[in-house]
Formats: sequence, C-alpha cells, structure tokens
Amino acid sequence: MDRSLYIAMSGAKQTLLAQTANANNLANTQTTGFKSDLEQFRSRPVTGAGFPTRVFAMNEKPWTDFSTGAMQTTGADLDVAINGDGYIAVQGADGKEGYTRAGDLRVTPEGFLQNGAGLKVLGQDGPITIPPAEKLNIGRDGTVSIIPLGSGNATTLVTVGLIKLVKPDAGNLEKSADGLLHTKNGKPVPASADVSLAQGVLEGSNVNALNAMVDMIDLARNFDLQTKVMKTVVDNSAVSAKLMQMG
Repeated sequence: MDRSLYIAMSGAKQTLLAQTANANNLANTQTTGFKSDLEQFRSRPVTGAGFPTRVFAMNEKPWTDFSTGAMQTTGADLDVAINGDGYIAVQGADGKEGYTRAGDLRVTPEGFLQNGAGLKVLGQDGPITIPPAEKLNIGRDGTVSIIPLGSGNATTLVTVGLIKLVKPDAGNLEKSADGLLHTKNGKPVPASADVSLAQGVLEGSNVNALNAMVDMIDLARNFDLQTKVMKTVVDNSAVSAKLMQMG
C-alpha cells in the first residue's frame, strides 16, 4: 500500500508545482512581451538500495513558448516591438545581459533608457543614456535619436545610442526566474543587423487566458484525485490493521 501512497503523494506535490507555473502564466496575460512556460509530467523510477518497485511523478518545464504575442499600436515614441524574430538586450538585476521582447521603454530621471520592468536597455557599449530632449525617435535598426532640449532647431536629430538587438537560436535560450531569457552557456549574443523594430507598437503576452483557465481547473481536479487516493490508501491500511488484529 505504501507504493500507492508514495505515487499519489508525489503526484499531488508535482501537480501543485505545475499549478504554480500555470498561475504565473495566467497572472501575466497582460504583461508586455511575456513568454509562457509549458509544463509536462512524467514518471521516474526511485533509485537506490533495494528493488526498483517505486516510481514517482515528476513535473518538468520542457520549454518556453517563444511564439509572438498580439501586436498593439500605441503611437507612443517610447513603445517598440520586434519585427519577426529577435530580442532586445537588457541588463538584468544581477548585472548580466538578458533578452526580452518587452519594448515598453521609458527614460528615468537619471537619463537611463529602461523597459517597463525597470531594466536598463543595453547599447553596444553598455546601458543607453538619454540627454534632456524635446523629442525622441527610435529607428528600425534601434538607433536612438533626439532633438536636444533647447537646441533651437526642431528638425535636427542627434544620435545618442543604438539599442542592442540580437537574434539567438531558440535552442540556446532558457528562461530564468527573473523572467528574462539567457543563453544556456551564459555568454552574451552578438548584435544582429537582421533584427528590426517598429516604433509606436507593443507586443503583448502570448498566454492564452482561456487555455490557462482550463489548465487550472484540470490541475485542481488532478490534485483532488491524488488526495482522494491518499485517503483511500490510509483507510485501507487501517482496515487491514484491524483484520490482522482480529487474526
């Protein structure tokens, strides 16, 4: 009976982990550039001393869904979206280079160009800084140009930086706990001239809210089933103990 209890226990535990990932997807249905995580279950034998008579359920994250989210036209100068494949390079909280498709950019009071998550956008030589400007323009190739504040010339654009756009192989990317994509070998990806931006457009999340809700219900039912199996095993064990006492 302990085999049934062990299998049900591990199944319930892994179902909770999958529910956590699914809930995170559902919570980010409105997050700019968010890429959903895909989960799956599989059984694994318990290794060690003794006979291999036990298995346990294991939840694993096989991959991240890299499909493009819906595009929304905003018309804002600091909103950009990737045309086709590619990513914007940003500086993660740990100082390392990461990649995202979230193009909801802004300029901080200190002059740093950041995205909506507060991460600094990288150029060819580090984080991009923007001097005080009357107008800002971001070109298709990532060139950041401004009309300097008080320049007296409302038509002359001055280039102040070039956003690092990259096009890594999807097989070399993995999603970290910070929500950014990183290369599996930890090495930065060189800039690519094949990636282009669209100004005044934002890419939304690629999470399908309806599918995520269905998955949440299905996982909840699965967890309930596992807990019922555990209760049944305990009840059967109690009845067996009573029968043994009667003998």
